[in-house]
Order: sequence, then structure tokens, then C-alpha cells
Amino acid sequence: MKKYYPFFLFLSLFLSAITVFAQVAKPHELTVEERIKNQFNRISGKVILDYVRELSSDKFEGRLTGTKGYNDAAEWSVSLFKKWGLKPAGGGNSYYQKFPNPYTLVLDSGELSLNIPSGKDTIKKYYKYELDYYPGATSDSGTLTAEVVFVGYGITAPELNYDDYAGIDVKGKIVLFNPEVPFSPDKDPGLFKMWRPYSFHNYKMENAAKHGAAGVLYNYHIVNPNCAFIKGQIHVDIGKTVTDDIFSGTGKTIQELLRKIIDEKRPASFNTGKTVTMRCRTEHNPNGVGLNVIAKIEGIDPALKDEPVIIGAHLDHIGMSDKLMPGANDNASGVSVLYAAAEALSKVNIPFRRSIIFILFGAEEQGVKGSEFYIQNPSVPVEKIKAFLNLESVGRGEIISAGSGKNYPELFNIMESVNNKLVHRKLTASFNSNIARPRQDAAHFLWAKIPSISFGAYGSAPVSVPTYHTTNDKPEYLTPEIMEDLAKIVFLSAIELAEK
Repeated sequence: MKKYYPFFLFLSLFLSAITVFAQVAKPHELTVEERIKNQFNRISGKVILDYVRELSSDKFEGRLTGTKGYNDAAEWSVSLFKKWGLKPAGGGNSYYQKFPNPYTLVLDSGELSLNIPSGKDTIKKYYKYELDYYPGATSDSGTLTAEVVFVGYGITAPELNYDDYAGIDVKGKIVLFNPEVPFSPDKDPGLFKMWRPYSFHNYKMENAAKHGAAGVLYNYHIVNPNCAFIKGQIHVDIGKTVTDDIFSGTGKTIQELLRKIIDEKRPASFNTGKTVTMRCRTEHNPNGVGLNVIAKIEGIDPALKDEPVIIGAHLDHIGMSDKLMPGANDNASGVSVLYAAAEALSKVNIPFRRSIIFILFGAEEQGVKGSEFYIQNPSVPVEKIKAFLNLESVGRGEIISAGSGKNYPELFNIMESVNNKLVHRKLTASFNSNIARPRQDAAHFLWAKIPSISFGAYGSAPVSVPTYHTTNDKPEYLTPEIMEDLAKIVFLSAIELAEK
């Protein structure tokens, strides 16, 4: 029977000639340590960046889940997994796990203008697409001109004695509100859980419609497909220039009012007296279907192969908001690191005791739906999952972050040991209370009490243009060296976890 040894022996293969497995290599046959070393050294930042370029290209149309572009990216991923000999693990001998996923296409850049009275005439100030606003990624089609009413955070929470809509008529008007809630989880985690449902984008849009608002100006200047589609509701995501203009002459600023709301926990809603015109042209697909892509290297130990290690990254991005949203860092980088680790693990030719499962999640950008569906419909019982390693926006920076590393120090110690001995990249761990609304796929694994670490990257010099959920999230802003280092850490850590 083959014997298995602790991982420090695997690490030492780079430092000495210790034999890892109790076997003698045949003449001209590479030893286990040589195979590991070869695959470790073949992981290439250049190859990873080439994957990023491919995923970020026009052909995949920004990878919005449900669209042809996303499905083509999923199909291309499957072709790679097949080439590397990974087995299907989506159920029914398929690489795909399907789930319901309505989605909306944005067909042009829309329009936003402030209507300024000038005697008997009206002067229009037109705002610039992307610089000042984005058409709502889940807006209905239409044109709307109406007065703007500021309604704080857009919340009605009677059990918290808080209502941004109290005493103010918004019927047929455009409401302007902020994301999140006026309460921090750091102050009182228990109380924050009562506020949390009101932080969801879907809730805010639905609450606006419930109060009769015809449109929404969302003070959240990114393309955001994680909102409810509501028939007849027009919405636009806006930035500082627009909010400053709307508040100009009112004697108030949005920053002051938001601070007052947070400090006093009392609404500060008011009619701004300003009128705007906004136009969106979209196409809603209520019967959309999302895909998770799932593949595996099957373990050989009958007692352990159904206690897998899972490596995941979300494949989707935010699609086309008139122009291509490439999503290079978010999250072509994470997917490409997963590709590199998957190829190395498949070619190292070690019969792992545990299975290693690779998941490319869909609809992370639409509310972490793919990972939620997987946890509700897992390929193995969730209580048997050994560990989950998530790769989220890992392409730019000098420092690798390990979210939830302090929650699971034993798991983090494996990555830290690999890094300290062989990679030598600055690696930090953080604690995650995971009580806010889910913003990464790791959230659902953490809620299921699965030991999880979510890798990211940070610390580089600032890019001169905004890149998060914009047209500027491009491959040329990424750091191939950090992606290579992380792929090597994931590769060696997965071996340890699969053998442990």
C-alpha cells in the first residue's frame, strides 16, 4: 500500500532530495518531487495574462451571465478542462450546472440631463456617459422627466423606527438614494443583522416602486446588474458631479445629510426642487439561465475522495453597458489563476487521496447567485467539503490578501508555509465576520461553515482611471507576477489539502 507523508516533505523537495512517496521511480521516470517541481516551475504569469486577455476580449461580450458571451466563455473553459483531462462534475456527466437567472441587456449609453429654468425657457445640462453616469444595468426602457426627491438610503424599516419615505410624496417622481444602510456592523453585529436586509440593491429598487416612484437615481457610480428589474421603472447610476448639481442651491450637501442620518438614525429626506430627464434602452430576459462550470480531479481514497477541496472563481462580469466592460481584474484574473492551478494539478500525475473540484461560478455580479445555487444543490454534501479557496480580483497589486485567513488559521497556515518557503510574496490574513450582504462567492461557503479563504490582491500604485466595473478594467493594468505567485501557492496548497 502506498504511504502518504506530511506536506513539509513535499516542500522540502525543493531544498533536498527527500523522497515523498514510498516508491522507487523506474529508470527515466520522474520522481514525485520532480513532477511537482516541474509543474511548479511551468506556472507562468505570461500564460495567465494571455488567459486574461482572451476572457476580456470582445468575443465574450463582458461575460454577463445568461448571455451568449458568457455561455461562450463557459464553453471555452470546458474545452480547457477537457484538454487537461478533468472530469465533468456538474451532474449527469455534464460540466454545467444550470440555474434560473433573469438578466437585462443595456442597448445604448442612454441619456441624463439636468433641466435648469431660465426665464420661460429651460436649459439642459447633459451629463457624460461613464464620467458622470451609467444607464441602470437592470432598468426598464423609457424616457422620464420628473422632480428629484432625496430619500437618504431608500429604506422603510418600521421595526427599526426608520423610514426614509415618511411624510414625503414621491409618486411619479425620481428618488435619489445611497447604497448600504446608516449603521455599521462594527458597532453592534447583532443589531446590524436587523439592518442587513435593507442593504440589498433589490430591496431599495422594490421599495422605491412600492412608494410610487417612477424612477431612481442611485448614488452608486458603477455598472451594477445586481438590482431588481421592475417593469416601468427607469434608473440611472450616478456620480459626484450629478449629486453636487442636484444639491446645488439647496443649502445642503449629500455628504452632510448622509453623515447626519448615520449619527442621528433619523431620515433627512426632502424635495430638491430639481428636475432631470433620463433615458434608458434595455432588453429584459426574464427566463434567462445561468451556468456554473464544474470539473474535478477525482481522488483515489474511498474514505476521502468525497471530502473534496474546492477551488473557485466567478467567471462572469457585467456585460455590455453600451460599451464593453472587459472585467480583466474582476474576475478574469481569478479564473485565469484557477486555470493555471488546474492545469498544473492535472499534469503533476499524482493520485490524490481527496478529489479536487474546480468551479467557475456564474452570476456573482448579479447577487452571488451561482455560488448560492451550488451550496443549495452541491455535488457533494456541504459538511464533507474539506476547504474552499476562492479567487476574486487577484490580478493587480504587490500583496496577496487571504480573506477569512484569521477565521481558519490552520487552513491559512498551509498557504503561509508554502509562500514563506517557496514563493516569498507578502501575504496577509484578515478576519471576516461575514454578517454584511454577500459580496463574494466565499460568503455562501462561510455561511455553510465550510473552511474558506478568499484570495485577493492589493498594494500597487493607483491606476490613473477608475477600473472597478468600468470600461477600464483592462489586462494592461494587471500584474502577471502576482497572478503567477498566487497560482503556485494554490497549486501546492491544494496538493497538501488533497493528501492530508
